[in-house]
Amino acid sequence: MIKLNYSQHQCPYPVIETRKQILANPGQSFEVLVGDKAGQDNVSRLAIKMGYQATVVPAGSNYKLHLNPAEGREEMTTQDKIEISAAPTGKTVIYCGSDQMGNGDAEFGQVLMRNFLITLLEMDPLPDIILFVNSGIHLTTEGSEVVEALRTLVSDGVDIASCGLCLDFYQKKEQLQVGRVTNMFEMAEVQCQAARVICP
Repeated sequence: MIKLNYSQHQCPYPVIETRKQILANPGQSFEVLVGDKAGQDNVSRLAIKMGYQATVVPAGSNYKLHLNPAEGREEMTTQDKIEISAAPTGKTVIYCGSDQMGNGDAEFGQVLMRNFLITLLEMDPLPDIILFVNSGIHLTTEGSEVVEALRTLVSDGVDIASCGLCLDFYQKKEQLQVGRVTNMFEMAEVQCQAARVICP
């Protein structure tokens, strides 16, 4: 049994790292220690989706999850692949029209957006292009906490494009750290021709 201790980390870290370990060690059983209920719920859902049985044992203020391969895991994995291949063909565009995710507290919204972009590193397939518009350009410019994650996405073939007019408005064109500058015509064209546009 492989033992993993993520009790000092908040989501999405435990989910991302558990997924990596499951993929790297197929057929193995895992003991995963997480520090909160959210981590317990999210890791359990991930494990079940990947064909594992998940049982939870309280461990003081933490939660200990036992993940064991379920019968029929290969069939479940094959079915997952069939469903993915049946998805609409064409480009996947992610449209970041803000440096925040959702409505509500601004600082928390920025945390959510940062977690979303970092979590994209674990997606398969990756999006084809990510558009950054309005205050979203703060994520691609100097001072952003996700520049390294975005650079990794670029190296994996994702097109990162920031609105030139927006960079000018916020006086940040010279501070662009990752990706390229785009324009409104291209942004409209890319979205109109896309198979799916995701707005986090």
